[in-house]
Amino acid sequence: MNIDDLKKAISKAISGTVLIEDIHIEYPADMSHGDFSTNIALVLAKEQHTNPHDLAISIADHITAQNIEYIESVEVVGLGFINFRLTPEYFHNALLDAVEKKNEYGKNTLYSDKKIIVEFTDPNPFKEFHIGHLMSNTIGESLSRLFEYGGAEVKRVTYQGDVGMHVAMAVWALQKNNVMPENVATDVLGQMYALGAKAYESDDGVKKEIEDINRKIYEKSDDVITTLYEEGKRVSLEAFEDMYKRLGTSFDTNFFESQTAPLGKDLVIEWSKKGLFEESEGAYVFKGEDHGLHTRVFINSKGLPTYEAKELALPQLKHEWYDYTDSFVITGNEVNDYFKVLLFVLSKIDPSLASKTTHLGHGMMRLPEGKMSSRTGSVITAHDLLNDIQERVLEKMEEKDASIADEVAIAAIKYAVLKQGIGKNIIFDFDTALSFEGDSGPYIQYTAVRAGSILQKTSLKPSLESIEEIGTLERLISRFPSVVEIALKERAPHKITHFITEVASAFNSYYATNQIQDNPYRLLLAHSVYTVLTNGLSILGMKTPARM
Repeated sequence: MNIDDLKKAISKAISGTVLIEDIHIEYPADMSHGDFSTNIALVLAKEQHTNPHDLAISIADHITAQNIEYIESVEVVGLGFINFRLTPEYFHNALLDAVEKKNEYGKNTLYSDKKIIVEFTDPNPFKEFHIGHLMSNTIGESLSRLFEYGGAEVKRVTYQGDVGMHVAMAVWALQKNNVMPENVATDVLGQMYALGAKAYESDDGVKKEIEDINRKIYEKSDDVITTLYEEGKRVSLEAFEDMYKRLGTSFDTNFFESQTAPLGKDLVIEWSKKGLFEESEGAYVFKGEDHGLHTRVFINSKGLPTYEAKELALPQLKHEWYDYTDSFVITGNEVNDYFKVLLFVLSKIDPSLASKTTHLGHGMMRLPEGKMSSRTGSVITAHDLLNDIQERVLEKMEEKDASIADEVAIAAIKYAVLKQGIGKNIIFDFDTALSFEGDSGPYIQYTAVRAGSILQKTSLKPSLESIEEIGTLERLISRFPSVVEIALKERAPHKITHFITEVASAFNSYYATNQIQDNPYRLLLAHSVYTVLTNGLSILGMKTPARM
């Protein structure tokens, strides 16, 4: 018995007058009201101009007559809501499933026919991996894991700007400061980019020099510049890989602007002949106002492809690499309008690829000090932020274990990001994120470790012996697979964060008033809680520490 089974029973009771996907089922906020609830009678009564309470009674009677396994009772309340109560056996089976299936509990086959490519993080070589990239990585990794929980085959990729003016600015500053290739390091690159960006904006002579370097990087026509460029790119990518490993992400491949630039330029020139772009003073422009959008330049007056042209070619390269059914692009929401233009243009060039592509814009992360800026050199790096949080965790730990402290630090920041809806901005608060008293990653980890330690300290086997009355924990454990389905369908990791916080809170309350170690049934509950919390943390990209 799950939500879909119940929808089918309701559909049968109303003679299929409503599409199954349009039947709304929810969990009552107050568990004493039942285990499932539907407003279908209210919806139909409005359409049929009949009494909703009478209609609800008729529907409830028809469902009761079906003698559906695990439904203990059906009752009508209020104006016409129908509440369902399930049998104890239903909840006992859920506990056994959680214990037996372990890390498979909660998985489904909704997306078993999907081949999904998820592009996220996208740090640019020659620039720092900052907290904006950390936010994109957190969301992209969690969505990837949700898709995998739904049975999809998922490929994780990045798209990185390894050519362009930001690279030229950094290389110009490297030359001006006599930085040799062997002395290029990630912190040096960040400093050089900031210096180059400042000089570019304040000195017309420097601007021409940097533009010349940009051209030479594309052409690979200057050995000294090419050597600095290649070394800077190598150092950057190695540092990014270290950060990915720390965060628990493994990308299947990287795409680069140097790959997309030639193809993008050719596409724009080709489609300008078909009227999609206009040529103006050597530049190629898409007049977005004609389509309710805004105008974007795809090739500049110097004949170089812009970000727009490069990104226009990316879906084709992705599809050649991996024959996907769906492609998701995760970025900050400051480029939402940019992507509207890009996907509209793509729909004219390749409607199939455009229809498979979804852009998800996330909010911004700020610390209390305010917004960061890599142009001014005041960028807040992910490395610095994570190390700061790790140090705060170590201060709280009795046993100073840097590895566990890092797992807790990563959970603290990931949870802070994921507990919000994807499009919302967040201000990261250290005290809240590191709290062990609820609504934080460390709180969930601590509760999971507590449940796991109980199981390690007893020789008793969890079982259905000494069964107790069904309570909050049993009901929550049974809901986990459905919560995963909802989070998957709505692409909403925050549904998982809210749910496992509720589970953790319920378990800690139970633990405070019940002796667990010497009771097989209570051990079964603890084991089920451990499964749900560790699986939930895993979906969110967090680890369950060995101890805390």
